[in-house]
Amino acid sequence: MSEDEGAKVAAVVGGPRLVRPARTGLDVVVRVPGSKSITNRALLLAALADGPSTLHGVLDADDTAAFAGGVRALGVPVEPAGPDAWRVLGGGGPFPAAGADVCCADAGTAARFLLAACAAGVGAYRFDASPQLRRRPLAQLLEVLRAQGARSDPAGAERLPLTLLAGGLRGGRVRLPGDTSSQFVSALLMAAPLARAPLEVVVDGLVSRPYVDMTLRMMADFGVEAGRDGHSRFQVTPGTYRAREYHVEPDASTASYFFAAAAVTGGRVCVAGLRRRDALQGDVRFLDVLEAMGCETGDGSAGAAVGGVQTRSCAAGPPVLRGLTVDMSDISDTFMTLAAVAPFADSPVTVTGIANVRVKESDRIAAVEENLRRLGVRTESGPDHLRVFPGAPHGGYVDPHGDHRIAMAFAVLGLRTQGVVIDDPGCVRKTCPEFFDLWTQLEQGNA
Repeated sequence: MSEDEGAKVAAVVGGPRLVRPARTGLDVVVRVPGSKSITNRALLLAALADGPSTLHGVLDADDTAAFAGGVRALGVPVEPAGPDAWRVLGGGGPFPAAGADVCCADAGTAARFLLAACAAGVGAYRFDASPQLRRRPLAQLLEVLRAQGARSDPAGAERLPLTLLAGGLRGGRVRLPGDTSSQFVSALLMAAPLARAPLEVVVDGLVSRPYVDMTLRMMADFGVEAGRDGHSRFQVTPGTYRAREYHVEPDASTASYFFAAAAVTGGRVCVAGLRRRDALQGDVRFLDVLEAMGCETGDGSAGAAVGGVQTRSCAAGPPVLRGLTVDMSDISDTFMTLAAVAPFADSPVTVTGIANVRVKESDRIAAVEENLRRLGVRTESGPDHLRVFPGAPHGGYVDPHGDHRIAMAFAVLGLRTQGVVIDDPGCVRKTCPEFFDLWTQLEQGNA
């Protein structure tokens, strides 16, 4: 597809979005919105805390709006408190509502976190979601909640919609497979202080471990310390979360696309406010992957970067990107970003440890492979891996399959390829509504 043809398509109101190649020598600073993962955890912890909390730097996107709506439906007020800030009036225990309709929309965190927290209370809670989220698994979490005393209607429900009939969490020892979603583990841990007795969670084969580390650190920030034995065993005693002021750091998953932009253009991109050395989010480790490919990275007082700038986290692309094999089981949300960089490497890029991404918003391995092949890039895949071979991508349509991360990742590839058009660009509203506005500034070199 030519640039003129792509421009005509992109001009359609609400239609596909043409990505324009960026100039070489890019040198920009970007401010990305707050972390979805942190925002939604902070919302839950503040809702269960013993008074009013103010959350600063929150993400305002579809997933966080759905989560906040669920918290309100469960009887806890969530109010605006200034730019990018919410005030949450926690009640110091389980949700006040003894029954509610909770619509999770597309937000997997709402379905998992709110379900477990509702099980700690008493009442009938009706959960539903979008068709996309209805397809995603909940069976392992529901099995544990039933073992803790909850019932569901239908009795053997494995997905939404369902009604949770809650009577409180018993405590004791539970066992949970960790190979489907770390969110199941985080959901149980955050609800555990509300149980009647100490809760021990034994986990087999945990994926995306940094997200559980994030959960534990945030629980401690809100006043509840959990014991642990690595990533296989966690102990939480009954307690009360403390209300507080809390600041949400910029979203590291969103930042990965901007770091990758530096890699593919040979330029430098800095993300303000995200400091690699003390970040809560494991996805800052995407910078380690870029380093292994030959990029320079830096960290300092103002944020993270690719490019060696010492006052913020930055990344800068090298003359030649090196291929590599990398296990991304801990940072699987960024494997799509790497897949968009991979065609420009000097040898194949192989990503392993990503079996669980097949049950995310889409089958992400299949969707990435389909779109790379459509743009002329050779790939190979298996149940838990993807290999991308070096090539010269050509223009064409990218079908994100309604998945925000695929849309954003392929914007990276478009910075080096004429005529890449992202279909359904509005799907980025899930986690970063302003993504393509930021990307326009990047394309123009003035972010």
